[in-house]
Amino acid sequence: MLSQLPQIHHPELLSQEIPFADAAIYRLNASEALVQSVDFFTPVVDDPYKYGQIAAANALSDIFAVGARPLMALNLVSFPINCLATDILLQILQGGAERVHAAGAVIGGGHSIEDDEPKYGLSVTGIVDPQEMITTCGCCPGDQLYLTKPLGTGLLTTALKGEVVSEADIAETIEGMILLNQAAAEVMLEVGASACTDITGFGLVGHASEMADASRVGMKIFVRQLPVYPQAFEMAEMGLVPIGSHRNRDFYFSRLDGQESCDPTQLDLLSDPQTSGGLLISVAAQKSEHFEQRLKERGVLVARVGEVTSGPAGRILLAP
Repeated sequence: MLSQLPQIHHPELLSQEIPFADAAIYRLNASEALVQSVDFFTPVVDDPYKYGQIAAANALSDIFAVGARPLMALNLVSFPINCLATDILLQILQGGAERVHAAGAVIGGGHSIEDDEPKYGLSVTGIVDPQEMITTCGCCPGDQLYLTKPLGTGLLTTALKGEVVSEADIAETIEGMILLNQAAAEVMLEVGASACTDITGFGLVGHASEMADASRVGMKIFVRQLPVYPQAFEMAEMGLVPIGSHRNRDFYFSRLDGQESCDPTQLDLLSDPQTSGGLLISVAAQKSEHFEQRLKERGVLVARVGEVTSGPAGRILLAP
């Protein structure tokens, strides 16, 4: 469908030259570019305040993925005003505002419509130096790959909707989704990472293969080193796999080598669509020790999950 839309060519729209860009990037001058992204979705938890926090953290993630600083956000709201108490909407907005303010940005307003099902998210504007921004294109053979949050949110929120687990059971996962990717982004800028993308709806396999494709390299993923939220494997074994995981398998698994050596639950994890997932960061080998140390000092998960290879471009080898 996108190929049938008018193709935009503008000298200042930097993101048009970045395959699989995480955000729109518009150059204002030699040292400043606007970064914009938008995201919203239906509730993934029952607690309205935490839902607002998760949705906001998720929307902010695209800004952090390119190394930008968020400035302002606009609320996007759909809500069944005649069916649910307005206090629920208030808590959703309060949760979103808390995360935006924690990121050092401000809420500038928003827009709401009446709908049968609640939906919430943000349109976020940030700023970045075009010379310092991190894109999907910079991976080099020999780079080390790091993931800054565990996997499994799709499996666990599906189990929550099915009432197989409670919010208390997956409290660690909920806090992980609320966590901003800000500290990880600041460290990757400080160290000088090669490339980055955030892991969301296309799962690790989708976003990793797109970053590999954009950089014209291959990747090796160490499947047993992937960080996983508690109980995620158990939910996969029970068959509580979200529909998005099946779609990711259909579209991306043709780019995977070594599937036969993996347990089925490991493949479920690779395709699991993440909500407010971590950053996948490519770092030159000579910088990796310093990068890991700075992540530890900032309290960010340190998980080396793979390495960049010379190719084939866009393909991923699964190493058991």
